[in-house]
Amino acid sequence: MAGTLSEADLVADLKASLFDAKNVFTTADDGDFKRFLQQALADMQFKRPVTRLGQITLAADEGRYPIAEADFAAFKTDLWREPARLPRPWDPAYPGALPRVCAVREVDAWFVQFEPAPTAAHLAVLGSTFKFYYFATHAIGAAAADTTINPQDRGLLLVRAQAEAMLALGMRNAGKPVQLRDGLSGTPRNSTPAALHEMLMKLFKETR
Repeated sequence: MAGTLSEADLVADLKASLFDAKNVFTTADDGDFKRFLQQALADMQFKRPVTRLGQITLAADEGRYPIAEADFAAFKTDLWREPARLPRPWDPAYPGALPRVCAVREVDAWFVQFEPAPTAAHLAVLGSTFKFYYFATHAIGAAAADTTINPQDRGLLLVRAQAEAMLALGMRNAGKPVQLRDGLSGTPRNSTPAALHEMLMKLFKETR
């Protein structure tokens, strides 16, 4: 029976799924298997995105704000720029066109960027609390509760991690001498690491 979504249980199941191939990876503290799972998370982010709500406090004529959410991966949309909340252009309270909004990254920090900066008139009409939806990064935690993968997608994560293991195994063998054999050789072509990597990636991509 499959374990929980804790890192230890995921590593154990990944190792079991690789059968004898697991013996190739000997990094201390299961470092290779943890790396394969972490590498799989990037594709899980696109395959099974997580949407969360964040917010910042705006100030008049300030166009850039740091994003405090540590799991921020990409900006999705906001709840502040609602045209229905704006007065009509002919109304005296009309604050002007809404600014464009995007996320920008500088070094290791993310920012919400307004072009142009919101004015005092915008804040008077729309308020200073800017709520936005964002795509969050996935994580695997020591405790299952800290892992963001949906339990139903546990198998999908392991398939993607298996593909990383086959890629690593293929790269390991790339530097070894090539031995030519005839058509009666004992290694089926579809069981090579490269072929298995391709098969597993196809399975991952086609899974809905």
